[in-house]
Amino acid sequence: MRIRAALAVPAASAAAAALLLTAAPGRAATATGTAPAEHARTARCAESSLTVRARAVPGRPGTVRISVTNRGTRACAVDRVPTVTFGDLDGAAVPVPAGGTGDHRLAAGEGAYTDVRTIRDPADPEARRADGLTVAASAAHAGRTFTAGRLGTGTRVLVWEPVTAWWQPSAAAADRAIGLS
Repeated sequence: MRIRAALAVPAASAAAAALLLTAAPGRAATATGTAPAEHARTARCAESSLTVRARAVPGRPGTVRISVTNRGTRACAVDRVPTVTFGDLDGAAVPVPAGGTGDHRLAAGEGAYTDVRTIRDPADPEARRADGLTVAASAAHAGRTFTAGRLGTGTRVLVWEPVTAWWQPSAAAADRAIGLS
């Protein structure tokens, strides 16, 4: 299966953490400068305060829509791009566009959406098959596993060069971000 190694995400996360640790007190550094103060104070979401859902997009074989909702009483942050892995296959879906490190703020009760294209052509003879996929809103979370049957992809999830978009405010925006509309 051709998917990029998941080593890039931890390396980028380590670089972001180094920037945060060297930032002036009360300010968080980012790759493009300094983040506004309100983002610096947004705590990471506890995995137990999030609801993660995933389901195949009707009429779009090889595409899964994912949502995350903050059930907590305060705003919190998840990774800008979810970590999506496929059964016992190596690697994770690659963020589109690149540069997926950073945070996505979720207000209390707010949700966000993304799509994952697991395979471009379901008839591709090089497709790999997984029993399901696991989604983590933050790399530090264990994530939630969805079987192929629960996703609505049949008995297996077909995988070849999977990509995922950054979190979006709506399902329609997630579709646009991955190129479905």
